[in-house]
Amino acid sequence: MSVESVPSARIHPLNRAPVRTSGAYVLYWMVAARRLGWSFALDQAVAYARALHRPLVILEGLRAGYRWASDRHHAFALNGMREHAETLGGGPVLYHPYVEPEPGAGRGLLAALAREAAVVVTDYYPTFFIPRMQMAVAERFDVRLEAVDGNGLLPLSLTAHPFTAAYHFRRFLQKSLGEQILEMPSVDPLSDGGFPALAETPRALRAGWPAASEALLAAKPKALEALPIDHAVPPVPYSGGHTAARARLDAFIANGLARYGEEHNHPDADAASGLSPWLHWGHISAHEVFREVAAAESWSPARLSSGTDGKREGWWGMSASAELFLDELVTWRELGYVYAHHERRHDQYDTLPEWARRTLAGHASDPRPSLYDREAFEEARTHDEIWNAAQRELRGAGVIHNYLRMLWGKKILEWSASPREVLRTMVELNNRWAVDGRDPNSWSGIFWVLGRFDRGWPERAIYGKIRSMSSDATRRKVRLDGYLKRWGSGDT
Repeated sequence: MSVESVPSARIHPLNRAPVRTSGAYVLYWMVAARRLGWSFALDQAVAYARALHRPLVILEGLRAGYRWASDRHHAFALNGMREHAETLGGGPVLYHPYVEPEPGAGRGLLAALAREAAVVVTDYYPTFFIPRMQMAVAERFDVRLEAVDGNGLLPLSLTAHPFTAAYHFRRFLQKSLGEQILEMPSVDPLSDGGFPALAETPRALRAGWPAASEALLAAKPKALEALPIDHAVPPVPYSGGHTAARARLDAFIANGLARYGEEHNHPDADAASGLSPWLHWGHISAHEVFREVAAAESWSPARLSSGTDGKREGWWGMSASAELFLDELVTWRELGYVYAHHERRHDQYDTLPEWARRTLAGHASDPRPSLYDREAFEEARTHDEIWNAAQRELRGAGVIHNYLRMLWGKKILEWSASPREVLRTMVELNNRWAVDGRDPNSWSGIFWVLGRFDRGWPERAIYGKIRSMSSDATRRKVRLDGYLKRWGSGDT
């Protein structure tokens, strides 16, 4: 049995087991699209519930033992889980927010729920531990498990290979994306019902995997302290969840979009969207962001250009600022997802282009003007005021302004003893402190520093043919006096 709910290109069957029509409920295992709307995976689960006339159970879990687990990442995810609990409480959908009290405590929960399910639907997400985890459980399930891709405007399965540069991927998008733009997930798939409520709590949930307490869902400090996670990385001073994401999107549309083209590279201008934390955690969908940009531009698909020349502006038929923003949201963001989808080892040094590895190796012994170990980098103890400010922003706000993120990585390359050490340092600092770390787009940024998605440049010391950046040039190009006042102090 199958249902016609979402585009078939977005559905990734993870096993050959059948839909169990006698199952007690449909289970949606929420792992990446952590939202209650604008989600193809939730659309698919709802369609199954309606077709089978079965209740819908949503399991949203948070592991304790994943690498870089911390108060910061947990609190941000819990903000969204609390919203879901409040929204779904007392309604026909059973929502179960489960937070592991210790690594491995949740082992068996999903399998126990699946034993009573008619079908299990989950999110397709091509990086971190999620693909391995999903394939491991799929092999043991005797019920159908489908992963649904809602990562971006283009279904990942429509690509045949990774792309080596944004230009090549942009040309592919211009040839392929037109009809996909009309395929949007439901804004509120749960509003119309059409499936029964669950008569009783599943036996699996009565057996010993309780829902997270109110204190934990509220990310109370004492509740977080009880978990075996990194308490040295505190929560960021803003909230996760769709409500906060939507507020940030609305503010960007109102105050930043029109200025984006001219000012997004200037830290003092506050013209960037700032949406990456919520996009990473699935609290907002790229489809919703796109729709709001399109509405602000009074746009329709009829304005799409027929050209496929790979140029960054002119194809969408929007203002220059909107087109530049969409190049980041769609081209660059989805370029990273496509790469991770096709190259499972995308986080490994040897997946860099051969030219990049060769030039980095050829200059590995070049004298460095300064050398810092990981501790000095992490504590922002370099000689460079701008670099230190960027690292302090990462530690304090969980993000780095996008232009300075590039400089941040390039200087780590210049001040480290070897290219592989550069990669290890960037990965540890980014994934520990960045709310949007551990993401395909995050891996793109890290590996771009070392040559992925780029080309060779005139050869120079240390960098070889890798693109270089300097703090002096950055100071000349962008406005950052206010940024340095905020993040330049070691007291921040």
